[in-house]
Amino acid sequence: MADIVIKGLTENNLKHVSFTIPKEKLIIFTGVSGSGKSSIVFDTIAAESQRQMNATYPSFVRSRLPKYKKPNVERIDNLTACVVVDQSPLGGNARSTVGTISNLYSSLRLLFSRIGQPYAGTASYFSFNDPNGMCKTCSGLGKVTKIDINAILDKDKSWNEGCVKDSTYKPGSWYWKQYASSGFFDLDKPVKEYSSEEYNLLLYGSRDGKSEPENTKITGLFHKYTRTLLNRDISDKSKHTKDKSQNLITEEECTDCHGKRLNEVVLNCKINGYSIADMCDMELTELREVLSDIFDKNVNMLVQTLIEGLNRMIDIGLPYLHLGRESPTLSGGEAQRLKLVRYMGSSLTGMTYIFDEPSTGMHPRDVYRMNSLLKELRDKGNTVLVVEHDKDVISIADYVIDVGPQAGQNGGEIVFMGSYPELLKADTLTGKALLQSLPIKQQPRQRVGSLPIREANLHNLKNVNVDIPLGIMTVVTGVAGSGKSTLISQVFAKQYEKDIVMIDQGPITATNRSTPASYLGFFDEIRKLLARENSKDEGLFSFNSAGACPVCAGKGVIVTELAFMDPIVTECEVCSGTRYNQEAMECLYKGNNIVQLLALTASEALEVFEGSKIVRHLKVMQQVGLSYLTLGQPLSTLSGGERQRIKLAKNLGKKGNIIVMDEPTTGLHLSDIEKLMILFDMIVSGGNTLVVIEHNLDVIKQADWIIDIGPDGGKNGGEVVFVGTPTHMVQHAKTLTADCLRTSCS
Repeated sequence: MADIVIKGLTENNLKHVSFTIPKEKLIIFTGVSGSGKSSIVFDTIAAESQRQMNATYPSFVRSRLPKYKKPNVERIDNLTACVVVDQSPLGGNARSTVGTISNLYSSLRLLFSRIGQPYAGTASYFSFNDPNGMCKTCSGLGKVTKIDINAILDKDKSWNEGCVKDSTYKPGSWYWKQYASSGFFDLDKPVKEYSSEEYNLLLYGSRDGKSEPENTKITGLFHKYTRTLLNRDISDKSKHTKDKSQNLITEEECTDCHGKRLNEVVLNCKINGYSIADMCDMELTELREVLSDIFDKNVNMLVQTLIEGLNRMIDIGLPYLHLGRESPTLSGGEAQRLKLVRYMGSSLTGMTYIFDEPSTGMHPRDVYRMNSLLKELRDKGNTVLVVEHDKDVISIADYVIDVGPQAGQNGGEIVFMGSYPELLKADTLTGKALLQSLPIKQQPRQRVGSLPIREANLHNLKNVNVDIPLGIMTVVTGVAGSGKSTLISQVFAKQYEKDIVMIDQGPITATNRSTPASYLGFFDEIRKLLARENSKDEGLFSFNSAGACPVCAGKGVIVTELAFMDPIVTECEVCSGTRYNQEAMECLYKGNNIVQLLALTASEALEVFEGSKIVRHLKVMQQVGLSYLTLGQPLSTLSGGERQRIKLAKNLGKKGNIIVMDEPTTGLHLSDIEKLMILFDMIVSGGNTLVVIEHNLDVIKQADWIIDIGPDGGKNGGEVVFVGTPTHMVQHAKTLTADCLRTSCS
C-alpha cells in the first residue's frame, strides 16, 4: 500500500518540510509544545482529508458541515479517510449520557423490550427521550428546577425594610408599590411573623395557596419568578435575567422517578430483578456480571454484543463509569477514551485514526490498556497517528516522527524519523529526555500548618478525613476515577473557596478575539507605547475601535453569504487580513507596526520591549513554558495544557495563595517537566501553597507530600490509601501508585 506523501509543507511554523508516512502502522509524533506536531497531524493531514471528503457531498449538505481551509502544502498524495479522536469535551446536554454516547443504551433498551417482565413496550418505550417512556414530571431529565424562595425572601425583614432581595422590589419601586397598595400586607411586619394565609398571599396570591390569585396584579412571588425564570425559553432571557436565575433556581431530584428519568410502567419492567435504570446506575464491571447471568437463547447475541462493548470500556480504564453518567461531566481524557471505544467496534478498515495525547488523565497503571487498543486498531488494517508525550506510549511506536528542534520560530522541522530504539540514540530533545528521569526529592519542605477536610462523602468518597498541608507542594495521586478531583477540585475547593486559586484545563472565559497580550493585561501597554512614540490616540491601535479597517470593520475577512452554498470567506484586500487601517499600520515602535508586534513570540518580544512594564509579563510566559506563543495568537487555539499554563501565568506573583492545579503536565514535553518543577519550586518559595492533581511520576517524585487516593477507581476507590513523602511511599506504601513509582526508580 502506497505511503502518505507530503511535499513542501509550510503550514503555521513548518519550514517547507517533506516526508512520507507508512500506512497500516502505529506512528507517534513527538516534539516540544509548539514545535509543529499539531500543524502536521491536525491542520494538514486531518484537515485536508476531511476537506476533500466534504467536497464529495452536495452543496446543500456542505453548507451544514464544518469548514476546513486548504493547508499550505505543495502536494499530498495517498490520503485516506480520517477519523479524529481529540480531547474536546463530548458536549451534549443533560440528556446525553455514557450509555447514549457509546450506543450501549440502545442495545440495553432492545434487551428489555425482548425479555423484560412484565412487558412494557417496544425499545423506544425504554428511552427517557421518548414521550412513552419518560417520566412526565421531569420530562426524562431526572431532575426538576424550582424557585428557591429562601434566596428571594429575607424573612427577618418587612416590606418597608426590603424583604424581597431582588432590586426590582426595593421599597418605592413600581413592583413594590403593587404589593404595598394591595391592602394584603402590614408593611412593617417581618415576613417570619406572617400567618399562613398572609404567607400564601405573598407567594401564590391566594389565601389557600391553591386558588386563582385574588388580585391580578398580585400573582404571588412564586408564580412571578416561575414565569420569568423557568417558563421562558433560555434564548429569550436577557443576560441580567440569566445571571439572576443562577442564584434563584435550585435543581432537585425528581420526586416521582427519583432521578431514574423513566415512568413507573417502564421501571416496573425487570430482568432478573433489575430495571433498566438499575442497570444504568451500576458500575460497568458490576453491569457486566449482571448481564453474564442472563441465559435466554433468544437474546444470546444481544447480551454478547453488550458485554463486548463493556469489555472495551473496562479495558481502556473506564470500569468506574456507569451508563447513566451525563457526558458533559466527563474529563477530556475520559471523553477521548470513550470516543476510542466507539470506534473500536467499527467494521471499517483502511482508515487513518488520529489521536491527541490519548494517555491524558490516565494513571501509569492503565496506559498499557490504551496501548493494546491502539495496536488492535492498527492490526485491523488502519493507519494510526498519535501525538503524544508519554514515554510508555512512544515506546510502542512502529515509527516515530520527531518535530523540532525547539518551539515556535525555532521549530517546524523534522529532526528525526525512525524506530523507537533509534530515537533513544538520536541527538534530539525527545531522544535525550526519554533516557532521563528526575530523582526523588530527598529533603522535602516542612508544612507551616494545614487545612482539614472532614467526612467528605461526595460521589464515591467514603467519609474521607485528610489534612492538606500549607506552605509546601502536595501531589494528589490515584488511578482515574479514584476520587482525586472530587476531593480537591470540588470538596476542598468549595470548603476553602475564598483562599483558593483554581487553575484547571477548562476554557478561558474570554471573547474569541482574546490573545495572550489581552488576557495577561499588557495589550493596553503595547498600545500606550505606540501612541506615545507616534503622538497618536491609543484607540488607533485597537481593531475594535478607531484602528479598524474601514472595509472589513476589523474582522480581517469579507464574508459573502450564498443561498444553499458555502459562504465565500475572502481575505480583506484593503488590510490584507491584518484588521487595521492604513494610519495605524504606518505607526512604528522600534521598527515594528502593531501587527508585527503582535506576531512576535514572547521570547522575541523580550528584546523589543526591553525596559518597559511588558517585560515582567513576558518573563512569566517564559517561566510557564509559553515563550513560543505569539502575543496575538487567539486563545481559542491553545491546548488544554497551554490554557492551564497561561492561567498560571496570570496568577503568578500573587503571594499567600493556595494554588490548585489539575494535571499541569498535560501537553508538556518530557524535557519541559524539569522546568515546570523549577517553576513550582519558585511558587512555593514565594510563600504559596501548591496542590497538584497529577499522574506524571516525575512530578510525584518531586513532591514534598503525597496524598494517594484509591485503592482503585469508582466504588473501589474513595479512600486515602497513603499520606507521606515520596521516599516513604517508595519504601513502605502498598498502593498502585507506589508500585509504578518503584518501577520508575529501578
